Amino acid sequence: MGWKTLIATISIATAGNLVAAEDAAFEIRVVMDKQVAAWNRGDIDGYMDGYVRSDQLEFVSGAKITRGWQTVRDRYHRKYSNREAMGTLKFSDIKITMLTPKIASVVGRWELMRKKDRPHGSFVLIFRRQAEGWRIVHDNTSVAR
Repeated sequence: MGWKTLIATISIATAGNLVAAEDAAFEIRVVMDKQVAAWNRGDIDGYMDGYVRSDQLEFVSGAKITRGWQTVRDRYHRKYSNREAMGTLKFSDIKITMLTPKIASVVGRWELMRKKDRPHGSFVLIFRRQAEGWRIVHDNTSVAR
């Protein structure tokens, strides 16, 4: 194999990886868009569809670590017990970085618009490609003070 063939092969492989990364980023954004839509209609269970249904799920916020899909779901239901508490969710400044073909890091900002306040902060999510599609396996969310 000559150097021109090698360069062409590397270029094709790199282009293929770029397309795969763009597809993955699009699919991850679809999951996040569905989460926002579910939240904004008051559907916490629909919002939770973006998370892996596993005891391996980790949610980190402040000094607390919550593990397991059911535990995270229960936490959301306690903290956001009605539409007024839920407000309207918005994600922004989203940056998706592919770590491997099946794992991605997502960094961004979140904001809840409610009648009495506008809590906001940032997040780092780890998505993993599952049989059912991209799902969050780790969520580290902070609240701005």
